Amino acid sequence: MRPCPDRRSINLQSFMICEPLELEYAAAHLKALGHTVTLVDMILEKKGLPYFLKQEAYNMVCFTAYINHVQIVKKYAAIVKKYLPRAFTVVGGVHAEVVPEDFADSNIDYIVRANGMETIGEIARGLSKTDCCALPGVYQANKPKPKATHLERLFPDREITARYRGSYNYMYHDKRATLKTSYGCEYSCKFCFCTQICEYAARDLDSVMDEMMTIKEENVFIVDDNFLSNAKRIRQFCEKLDERHISKKYIAFGRADFIVENPEIITLLAGHGLEALFVGLESFKADDLHDLNKKTSVEQNINAVRVLEHAGIQCYSGLIVSEDWRKSDFEALIRHLNSFEHPMVNIQPLTPMPGTPLYSDYLRDITLPRTRSERWDMAHLAFRPLYLSPRAYYYHILRAYFKTSASAKQRKYIKEQYGTAVYKRVRRGAAKITWQYIRLIIRP
Repeated sequence: MRPCPDRRSINLQSFMICEPLELEYAAAHLKALGHTVTLVDMILEKKGLPYFLKQEAYNMVCFTAYINHVQIVKKYAAIVKKYLPRAFTVVGGVHAEVVPEDFADSNIDYIVRANGMETIGEIARGLSKTDCCALPGVYQANKPKPKATHLERLFPDREITARYRGSYNYMYHDKRATLKTSYGCEYSCKFCFCTQICEYAARDLDSVMDEMMTIKEENVFIVDDNFLSNAKRIRQFCEKLDERHISKKYIAFGRADFIVENPEIITLLAGHGLEALFVGLESFKADDLHDLNKKTSVEQNINAVRVLEHAGIQCYSGLIVSEDWRKSDFEALIRHLNSFEHPMVNIQPLTPMPGTPLYSDYLRDITLPRTRSERWDMAHLAFRPLYLSPRAYYYHILRAYFKTSASAKQRKYIKEQYGTAVYKRVRRGAAKITWQYIRLIIRP
């Protein structure tokens, strides 16, 4: 089950809802072991959790979660125990793998901190509580985390999300399936969560193509933490697309330094359907990039956007605004972003996520309690700004959006480029987030 975030959270699900790939993998593995599985996406369902719990006498209810779902999952687990007192409750996902202790709760039986598919499969065998807790992938205080393994030939069960698939999208790209071709990342940015989960491992490309052939959607979101990890591998990826006569449209994540160093690879990808690339630019300040251990330069960031523009690939970027920003920094950010043709940017306050090196660096400065998990969404302040009031800080973030990504020029471009239906969907999401920010400006 994928939980619906607390209504107080500010998150990009107002713009986009990606398919729950981790749950589809879990469903595929459990079905292969002979179990009957139902997947419920509470983001899209209108009925409450009790309705679904009354449909079957489930033996096990599993949740996937990020940090802003912690309290929601605990509430869900309590509801499960009320309606299905004999059912096991299990929570997994990226936050459970990195900070499993956050989910410690009397209503949660097992926290999966590693090798989710295998561990859930073992729990589903009906082992005793003692045997389940002894499983390497089940969290127990003071028990070491095992090395990650990957079930290479396991493909996600996309049929189990059939009733939801028309609603899965990413930003301005509708009806989009999700695909993973590698795990982890070879870099060590101090703010990044994914590097804390597993070491980098690439899937066999023939297996990737086999899976790609099963995807019915024309549009695919490649959710590798860094798709642009190796030029040779990208060439092979494109060659295998040609060999299989696969013609789809793609979005992926990549780094600025790779883009600048391999413009011919970007052109090749554009010719094979790459529509957009999300690039973590992070900052237009050299000092900030250094502090985040990003290992890229401001010049590389600028040139990367230019390379993408030249190739006809939309650049989505993430930018982090630090605690020491002043009004002048926000003004400089607006000028910087508007130097690009079509700035599509996610501006977020510096959020030292628990489990990352950055969290340790900022521990004494963090003012946001961990119990307020709904605010750990990379949009609420986790610290008190040094030179601006929280109200002013939120105001300048909102203003920066309306001066760049949401400017009249950009709204016109989005409508012309992606169509009226997509424009209206994104506008509804933007309006929701705008009102959330306005409330924070009124009462931080």
